[in-house]
Amino acid sequence: MDFLAQNFSVLRTNNSELYTRARLSPLSRTYYFRCLANGNYTVTLHFAEIVIRDNRSYQSLGRRIFDVYVQEKLELKDLNIKNEAKGVDKAVIRKFKTVVRNKTLTIRFHWAGKGTTAIPRRGTYGPLISAISVDSDHKPRVLNAWEKNLKFVVGAVVSVLCLILVILGILWWKGYFRPKPSREQVLRGLDLQTGFFTFIQMKAATNNFDAANKIGKGGFGAVYKGVLLDGTIIAIKKLSSQSRQGDREFLNELGMISGLQHPNVVRLYGCCVEGTQLLLVYEYMENNSLAHALFGPQESQLILDWPSRQKICLDIAKGLAFLHEESSLTIVHRDIKTTNVLLDSNLNAKISDFGLAKFDEGENTHISTRIAGTIGYMAPEYALWGYLTYKADVYSFGIVAGKNNTKYRPEGDYVCLQDRALVLQQKGNLMELVDPRLGTQFNEEEAIRMAKVALLCTNSSPALRPTMSEVVNMLEGRALVPKLIMDPSIFADESRFGALKDQFNQMQSRKSSEITTITQSSIYSSSTAWSGSSSTSVQHP
Repeated sequence: MDFLAQNFSVLRTNNSELYTRARLSPLSRTYYFRCLANGNYTVTLHFAEIVIRDNRSYQSLGRRIFDVYVQEKLELKDLNIKNEAKGVDKAVIRKFKTVVRNKTLTIRFHWAGKGTTAIPRRGTYGPLISAISVDSDHKPRVLNAWEKNLKFVVGAVVSVLCLILVILGILWWKGYFRPKPSREQVLRGLDLQTGFFTFIQMKAATNNFDAANKIGKGGFGAVYKGVLLDGTIIAIKKLSSQSRQGDREFLNELGMISGLQHPNVVRLYGCCVEGTQLLLVYEYMENNSLAHALFGPQESQLILDWPSRQKICLDIAKGLAFLHEESSLTIVHRDIKTTNVLLDSNLNAKISDFGLAKFDEGENTHISTRIAGTIGYMAPEYALWGYLTYKADVYSFGIVAGKNNTKYRPEGDYVCLQDRALVLQQKGNLMELVDPRLGTQFNEEEAIRMAKVALLCTNSSPALRPTMSEVVNMLEGRALVPKLIMDPSIFADESRFGALKDQFNQMQSRKSSEITTITQSSIYSSSTAWSGSSSTSVQHP
């Protein structure tokens, strides 16, 4: 995303060069003025709306509204530059008096959730600032001749000291004196949109991490069930001190999910960062994962009727449609699978585990990245060539939808579930895919539609896969399922499928410092009651 706006219009205003460029931010932008003398200052802020237009075109529909804080004091609330200037490409200048007491002045521009986010096109509609000036209200007195001579002497001494400090600074910059920052320092410095818990609160919620409250364990670490003082039941994901991969996924998941709010995305309550302790705090999901409900131990499997399975698939589709098309930033999950779909007490499905997720920048056709995910759920173009788009999530959804409504295990000449489904589709026998545990208690028309949508999503060509909003419309019966154009050779052809297997064999055999193969679990994955894990190989470019 471009956070620098360039104006090509002619501005008929004083100091027009100040308004030819501007800095943007989707959420918040903070400026720090350090090493200032304590005292009174005048802050001058220059604004000009050079992105949104005021003509009658579609470009005029955007609205930019944000707040301005000076020294953490709200000075401007719900500032709309276009309205203040009574048009675009016009300067708006605001001056504020403030006091510096700790040699630092902070100016923060904060998007408070108002205005547009995707009109006239998906982009940055948060704060915009053209120029800032800070002037001291204290006027220095005129020096006499003796003071001027003394100034040169002092200047020479200071120059020598500065030279020494520069040399020491270079040595420090190269790491000779600087200690490596701790994880706590790094995380505390991030502008995270989430709550923070103390480690004491986490110990109290889990009865000092009692083994009886342990509900899972994965590559990240252990997962505990906890209860806050207000009675809220939570799930606490605790980073293992031996997990270096967890560090990266901890940061990635915080950055991805902290600002997301959707009924079909698991909610992150906050995190705990104290010393070496890193914990993520989520809402508690009573019915575990979809994998546990369908394929877990016989005694703990859930009896899911057809309406429940239909709703679960629809919930997953809505969650992915939000990540791909409705959130301010397009997110590719990269690891959609049955263990990363959690079910609450009402069997509402929610997408979890954003440790491998990536932002999909709108100006790029795709992301070229190291392969990470779960074999069997990964799109062919991504698994073979590292070509990643949001259509990879669409493919994974098709696999999950198929597994949610069938009870297939590899047999005979069939390579995988898609292979058998394609053969049955060509024979007109898609009903054979339906999970026999459903008996006759299901809607045949809906079952065939679900199977066709799943096959459409797993098309070997990403261009022929639908978007997730189209999938939602098809599942709800508001749109027809297009005719399937599929080539079973992507699964049945031995050379192409062999290439996919060789790719993963190479990934799993690498143990270098650049690529680490781990067992990545969902939020509640474990070998106990909360089960399910996947092999992933991760290296972020």
